[in-house]
Amino acid sequence: MASALTETPLVFIDLETTGTSATRDRITEIAALKIINGHQVDSWSSLINPGIRVPPNISQLTGIDDDMLVDAPCFEDIAESLRVWLGEDHRLVAHNARFDYSFLRNAFKRVGIEYRTPIICTLRLSRRLAPLEQQHNLKALLERYGIINLRAHRASSDVNALWSLWQAWQTHYADDTWQSVLTEEQRHRTLPAHLDSRQLEGLPESPGVYFFYGHNRLPLYVGKSVNLRRRVLSHFQRDHQDNKAMRLAQQIHHIEWEETAGDLGAQLREAQLVKSMMPIMNRQLRKQRKLTTWHWPSGENYPTLVNGDALSQPTDGALFGLFRSARDAKDTLRATAEEHKLCLQVLGITKGKGRCFARQLGKCNGACEGVETLQAHTQRAQYALAQLQIKAWPWEGRIIIQEKPVTGGKSAWHAIDHWCYLGSADTFKKAQRLSGAIPAFDIDSYRILNRFLRAPEQHGLTVKTCD
Repeated sequence: MASALTETPLVFIDLETTGTSATRDRITEIAALKIINGHQVDSWSSLINPGIRVPPNISQLTGIDDDMLVDAPCFEDIAESLRVWLGEDHRLVAHNARFDYSFLRNAFKRVGIEYRTPIICTLRLSRRLAPLEQQHNLKALLERYGIINLRAHRASSDVNALWSLWQAWQTHYADDTWQSVLTEEQRHRTLPAHLDSRQLEGLPESPGVYFFYGHNRLPLYVGKSVNLRRRVLSHFQRDHQDNKAMRLAQQIHHIEWEETAGDLGAQLREAQLVKSMMPIMNRQLRKQRKLTTWHWPSGENYPTLVNGDALSQPTDGALFGLFRSARDAKDTLRATAEEHKLCLQVLGITKGKGRCFARQLGKCNGACEGVETLQAHTQRAQYALAQLQIKAWPWEGRIIIQEKPVTGGKSAWHAIDHWCYLGSADTFKKAQRLSGAIPAFDIDSYRILNRFLRAPEQHGLTVKTCD
């Protein structure tokens, strides 16, 4: 065994819980073994009353039901003694260790105790020791080494089986191999259990997009950052307090990335990839939202509700607001009219002729009966809606945006047409040749571009038109 681990007590631990969320679910059973110099010197075991009901599917899996936990201590009752027993300098050993560690940290945190300790994940060790094997769950490993586990999914039985597996590894592998994998595991102990640390080699500290994949290359998540390495690693440092981060860490098997010239390219590429790949954990960006907007043509007295795709087409007049539905759009116009004493009848929201009902209540300035001119009413209405006005495409056609890297290197050239991102190239001429039908208007790309193009020079951007 590696010398550092020889001198440091190890605590093998296994938990049973009411579910998989470390912040929402609770511990129902804890079992642990204390190992010093390769020998078991103590053990700790208890059922825990979680204070919530155990779901039927969990009871079926573990055999632990509500009746068994009625008289069990709450975590608060055993927290102090358990914290002392776990020690200050002990390494925690568990199968899929970040899962158990996250539940422990959150349980201690709820009772006002800060708990931190180095962890060793036997799932990750197994992947390092036998990279050609497909199965690394505890059941498969125990079968591989002929270890009997009489009560699977019960903490005491599982933790004893885990200690037997550890001993089998020490016997099976040469000392230098064993020390090497332990050292490597400690270097990468914050990484997800199914992720080979070699995949992170070469991960740059530059802008770009990254891809997390699950089993069978299932797209889990696409993200972007101005510092890929820092951002990717940050996902694995907060999984104990963030349910989404925990779910992600439990499923990641593979990582890829693409570098970009800068932040604009990273944001545009992320928005594009999320909608094409549909990763299961990018809930916001992957939504293909059918938007509506108010189009107020020049010379008209009222606006017309149109599809959001109007933003990608040359439009006469002004566009106000982006709404998820016609109902949202009408509610917004109705609220604006009420606030500014505009006439809903003139605006086309309600039907009728002559004096409207709001006028009778003193909530309309009288455009419906000629007290206020239609011109004055139109000016007031458009002024009231000004804060919602969508910026019109200020160029006649397509533009090419040059983005220069902050730290040197090659520029990227982004082709944009009426707020629609067409793609990027490494030269202006290649960007000009990016062709095809203009994609449907995308609100995320619009917001990204609108933000960067307000002051392009501040972002190191140069805008060129395509003649």
